[in-house]
Amino acid sequence: MQSLFTPEYRWLWTIALMLALFLPVRHLIWVLTVRRAIEKGGQENVDDAEQQRLKRRAGFTAVLLCFVFSYFYVQTWFQ
Repeated sequence: MQSLFTPEYRWLWTIALMLALFLPVRHLIWVLTVRRAIEKGGQENVDDAEQQRLKRRAGFTAVLLCFVFSYFYVQTWFQ
């Protein structure tokens, strides 16, 4: 079990942290973008198709953001 906490497994911890953060971060980004779209264009312009498009976009942004954060956070563990 102690071998999991060595620098050889830093990629495992990076991926694990990224997966743990992905859903909450994606939801937060999605809610903020939907609210911003409603504020800019009104409720009638943000239909289900637009919300799905914003959710895909938020997912892509969340993957990048979570990976970068996880990578640098795990690097500080093993220094």
